[in-house]
Amino acid sequence: MKIIHAAVAGTLESGDVMIRIAPADGQEIDLQINSSVEKQFGEAIRATLLQTLRHYGVQGVQLIVDDKGALDCILRARLETLLARAAGLAALPWENAK
Repeated sequence: MKIIHAAVAGTLESGDVMIRIAPADGQEIDLQINSSVEKQFGEAIRATLLQTLRHYGVQGVQLIVDDKGALDCILRARLETLLARAAGLAALPWENAK
């Protein structure tokens, strides 16, 4: 999936997450996480986000995550919404996802 412009999804409410994405030079994923539960769940948050990006074949992006204790299902839902917005899609290609 090609990210063509910057986008934002989510809120800064307790139990939610705000994620911002922007295209970046190269193929690297610049992942910055700021979380109120990073000491306990930082690695799990990172793994969920990177797994979702790999699932949709996303590379060459900067991802800034402000987490307020969101569950994994919320992380994935917000990121999938963000990817559709940033790729200019009305919806994600569920059947054709890598």
